Amino acid sequence: MAMTDRNHGLWRHLPVLVRANSKESVEYILQALWRTRKTGLDDADRQIFRQMLQLQNDAELDPLLVCLRILIRRCVYETVNKDDIQNLFPAEVLPELQRLLTLLLQKFHREWHDDVLKDQPEGDARSNLGKLDMKFQLSKDTLEAKLQSMYILKDHLSDTVSNDKTSHRNAALETTMI
Repeated sequence: MAMTDRNHGLWRHLPVLVRANSKESVEYILQALWRTRKTGLDDADRQIFRQMLQLQNDAELDPLLVCLRILIRRCVYETVNKDDIQNLFPAEVLPELQRLLTLLLQKFHREWHDDVLKDQPEGDARSNLGKLDMKFQLSKDTLEAKLQSMYILKDHLSDTVSNDKTSHRNAALETTMI
């Protein structure tokens, strides 16, 4: 499972992680990237990352973040083991960096994979709720239309009966007058 040539250039940004002063810092970065996978990083997280990695601006940070998000995605959404993770890295990535990332990605793999499975049923449930809401709305709209039709029919019948009664009264009056 070698990395595609298209992503190969991204891996050159991984050595920036060596600037982190501890394994815990790299672990924090990976966890924050996972935590913000749906929303993206906020400014506070970006600032913390820049401080941890001794970077001056986001232009230096962003390529690393893209690389890490791709790596996380590959590890979580594809079935991988220790050897598969290590095979993701080209030879240019420092062996100690490969080992650290492999260790951390393995550490979180089960938890992150479980999160993905939870996200899928929640997404399915939201989708089903949306379908139920739509069916209810359609049923409600149909019922309202039928009620409206009944009211119109009732009003029409009432007018007809009223007109008939008036006609009969007028006819009765005319016959009594004759």
